Amino acid sequence: MTKQAKQNQSFEVMVLGAGIVGVSTALHLRRLGLDVALVDRTHPGLEASFGNAGIVQRNGFVPHAVPSRARELMGVLFRQSSAVSYDLGTLVRLLPWLRRYHAASGPRGAELYSRVVAPLRALAVQEHLNLAHSANADRFYRQGGWIHLHRTGASYSQGDAERYYARVYGVAYEELSAGEIGMLEPGLKIAGRRAASMKGVHWTESCSVSNPGAVVDALWRTFVREGGRYFRADAAKLQRKRGGWRLDGERGTVFAGNAVIALGAWSQDIMKALGETYPLAVKRGYHLHYRPLSGASLSRPLVDVDNGLVLTPTDNGIRLTTGVELAERDAPPNPKIIAMARRRAEDLMPLGRPLQDTPWMGSRPCLPDSLPVVGASPTIPGLWVNFGHAHDGFTLGPITGRLLAEMIAGKTPVLDPTGLSPLRFMA
Repeated sequence: MTKQAKQNQSFEVMVLGAGIVGVSTALHLRRLGLDVALVDRTHPGLEASFGNAGIVQRNGFVPHAVPSRARELMGVLFRQSSAVSYDLGTLVRLLPWLRRYHAASGPRGAELYSRVVAPLRALAVQEHLNLAHSANADRFYRQGGWIHLHRTGASYSQGDAERYYARVYGVAYEELSAGEIGMLEPGLKIAGRRAASMKGVHWTESCSVSNPGAVVDALWRTFVREGGRYFRADAAKLQRKRGGWRLDGERGTVFAGNAVIALGAWSQDIMKALGETYPLAVKRGYHLHYRPLSGASLSRPLVDVDNGLVLTPTDNGIRLTTGVELAERDAPPNPKIIAMARRRAEDLMPLGRPLQDTPWMGSRPCLPDSLPVVGASPTIPGLWVNFGHAHDGFTLGPITGRLLAEMIAGKTPVLDPTGLSPLRFMA
């Protein structure tokens, strides 16, 4: 059998990165009439878009804060925290970035963040549902919101700012006692003296999915069905050519007048090689699925705020996702992290046996203000960026994909993109 001849093909836009951000961008571009190539080195949706907790958040108006209470800090320092863990060398290297991140998480930073993210969140859920309907992926989506469980009054008080901005922007939520949490989710172990201090918040306008990877796969297949093209290639081989961009892949060479960098945690590698640097850090996370014991079930995702973990009902059992690990992106996994998260989670729910031998690990790309960069490169003509979504890639991917596609196509953007501009990181 002879090998298929390699070809040179030209497009108006090539989108590098086939997670939910890149796939959504490519699909929106194609629906605006552009000839689009979507490029990744693996199958679409296998990185962070595959392993997240599957939440589409209507809430989320303040950045994820650095631990500040003495008990939290001591837990992190002595490696007893499942919310934040670290590799010492990576922690030292990230200290300047963490100082910027901490400053952006304060009252002034939260105010700026809320103003930028509120218009995105106002459109995020509906944009997801619109794309899902067109891709025959409705079956993966469920209403019912999600629950934030606080184990102590101090923890609940730390969420005051989030609830304040929710009221400002007209987002509904319900405050729950421990007993009310138990009524919503009878499969949880919410009883006894320790439950007396528990409180919950039910974010009713959010939705969730039972299989994040399948959602991305459905969107990708719809992109191809509607005339888009998909190529396997290493984005590190991207070359800037007169009038556009060139990338050599498995089936030949792709040319395009415009290139979009939507590579998540790998975006900085490409941008730096092209001469443009962003303060992008990586927060690693893990997940593992469990078959819960008889009588234990969940009908919606639940986040254990104090322990930084999320329990999500999926098509493959209960998915336990961990908090933040500050370690090098390509360092070996740390199995102790998922083990500690499981012990904390079983305070709330008997998880039963794991359904995989090893946990999945992925990397969240995070900029110090917790907002992505979406727009044209400030220094490189024909280059566009859509990365840095931190904990919100799955939520915001469809709407930032639409926003960037409209900018590239010369259409009036669905919302003001100024607060997401890459210019904010240019010296």
